Amino acid sequence: MYASVRDDLRATLDEIRTAGLYKPERVIGTPQSASVAVASGDVLNFCANNYLGLADHPDVVAAAKDALDRWGYGMASVRFICGTQEIHKELEQRLSAFLGQEDTILYSSCFDANGGVFETLLGPEDAVISDALNHASIIDGIRLSKARRHRYANRDLADLEQQLKDTQDARRRLIVTDGVFSMDGYIAPLAEICDLADRYDAMVMVDDSHAVGFVGPGGRGTPELHGVMDRVDIITGTLGKALGGASGGYVAARAEIVELLRQRSRPYLFSNSLAPVIAAASIKVLDLLESAGELRERLNANTELFRTKMTEAGFEILPGDHAIAPVMIGDAAEAGRMAELLLERGVYVIGFSYPVVPMGAARIRVQLSAAHSTADVERAVAAFIDARATMAG
Repeated sequence: MYASVRDDLRATLDEIRTAGLYKPERVIGTPQSASVAVASGDVLNFCANNYLGLADHPDVVAAAKDALDRWGYGMASVRFICGTQEIHKELEQRLSAFLGQEDTILYSSCFDANGGVFETLLGPEDAVISDALNHASIIDGIRLSKARRHRYANRDLADLEQQLKDTQDARRRLIVTDGVFSMDGYIAPLAEICDLADRYDAMVMVDDSHAVGFVGPGGRGTPELHGVMDRVDIITGTLGKALGGASGGYVAARAEIVELLRQRSRPYLFSNSLAPVIAAASIKVLDLLESAGELRERLNANTELFRTKMTEAGFEILPGDHAIAPVMIGDAAEAGRMAELLLERGVYVIGFSYPVVPMGAARIRVQLSAAHSTADVERAVAAFIDARATMAG
């Protein structure tokens, strides 16, 4: 049987390669940092979500080593059986305090966190209203629920209000949006979304994976940036980006929501506990965030410098001031070729194409970090200019 299946799979893979959509995985031979070693040598890394440069921070690494000695390597269990240590409860309490929420529940990833919310909270008599550009984990999580599904155009408040009007017969309504849209760097208008939620008696959920740690005056994410920390009902996020870059996710929310998730959320009930070493290192990251103002300022300065220099050089970058700076290419094959030329020039970036972004909207998503120096940013801009000239010639 598999012989025929194999031929079909190989044909599909050939189609992906021919279309320029194949996604190779480059092997890194060093810790995650502003500069990493790949097969071709040392390169500047402009494609990691290491926003604050904490992935190889010595204090975080030391906390992880200490945790191995004290708490062991893994739990070999789910939370409600024998998989809860003091370190898990401490991290949940710290995240709740940091994000201004009543309680927090840990997951093995934010993908699982988003996958566990909707099915638990919403039934056939309820409605979920989702931004059209929300992360795949939100889309998949909504599909797992029996709630009525509605979608509004990206950050389109008029469309959102229409969806709220169309669902006034629902028992519960949940508006869900990314805080920052990962392919565009756009920030959701949370204050206006909360205003509409108040007007139409709906709850608000934000996936703030690309914001917590560095967006907002204290790094508490888009709710803090927009002054609505007390008006957002559910925040999901990851420990795998600005908060140390390892893995793990969470839901921070109203107390009753978290309590019900502990009883009914399938990804939580049927997945091993977060490794204690990650929990301990994440607590250390939260300690560091208390005095991370300089890191956030450096990240903002690097972001402004890159966006300004690239715009002056004639590149099309989607507007905004987030550390995600999408350089628009259009054609998938050209985006892949540009990424290869940049790697040859010592700059590691990735071309994003369909199905990650819409067909014809391929781009190179540059991600700035506080770990980058001014010279690193200027070198990256120069590499883009040189690569473009090579493609044109």
